[in-house]
Formats: sequence, structure tokens, C-alpha cells
Amino acid sequence: MFRYPLSLLAGLLLVISTPLGAQQVNLEELRDQVADTERAFAATMKSRDHQAFMSFLSSEAIFFSGDTPQRGKQQVADAWKSLFEDSAPPFSWEPETVEVLDSGKLALSSGPVRNEEGKIFAIYTSIWRLEEPGKWRIIFDKGNRFCEPPAGEG
Repeated sequence: MFRYPLSLLAGLLLVISTPLGAQQVNLEELRDQVADTERAFAATMKSRDHQAFMSFLSSEAIFFSGDTPQRGKQQVADAWKSLFEDSAPPFSWEPETVEVLDSGKLALSSGPVRNEEGKIFAIYTSIWRLEEPGKWRIIFDKGNRFCEPPAGEG
């Protein structure tokens, strides 16, 4: 009869009982990844690099602006192309809030959108999907007009 150390048997049981592909999700690390991705995405506007902008778009991206959402990477890229044509960016944005699902597959980022003078005129909300290890792509984007709270409130 063979004798195995108890620790070897316990380790084998742990390996067998862990689902294939299961891994620990470090939400803080993923939030940092998404925030860094959002900053890099925003930097494409500042650097006037439409090709780089496109690299952040998922093939299924939907951007809400105007009456009709733009659907798909190409339609979004085409709708935004004119925003990259002038020498100065028409606006900038930065993440203020980032949250990631416990699964580590989807994330939300939100923050202020500023005009050329730096004044906040909108708040954006974006949904990002982890499409491959370390590679987040935007799947939904929507801006909402920013309103100052009435004096004495807020």
C-alpha cells in the first residue's frame, strides 16, 4: 500500500476542486488598468490621433450622441473623425470614478468633460470590456450635460 503525505493529498484535492480557468481577480489592479486605459483614450484627443482613438473601440461599440446612437467601431470612428481635424482638441475628459465587476470582465468609468477653456460642460460614462488579457475596449459611451446645482444646494 502506498502512503502519501496528507499535505500532498490536500493540495491535489484543491487542484481538482478549483474550476479550470478560475483565477483571483484583483479589483484594485483592474480599476487602475481601466483608469489608465481611459487616460490613454483621452490622450488620443489631445494628441489628435484618430487612429489611436480607434484602437480603443470595441467592434460592438455604441456611442450615444445626438438623436441616433452610433453602432459599431467604424460608425463611431466616422462620427468622431471631424473632432480630430482641428489643431486644438475641442474638449478633454478624465476618469473620476472607475468600478469593475467582481468577474473582472466589465468596468465603468465616469468623469468630467471640459471645453477648451477647462470649464466642465458634461459628464461622461463609459463601459469597458476586457477583450483579452490587459486589453480593455470601450463598448458603451454616453455624455450628459453638466448642470451646476442651484445656489445653496449640493
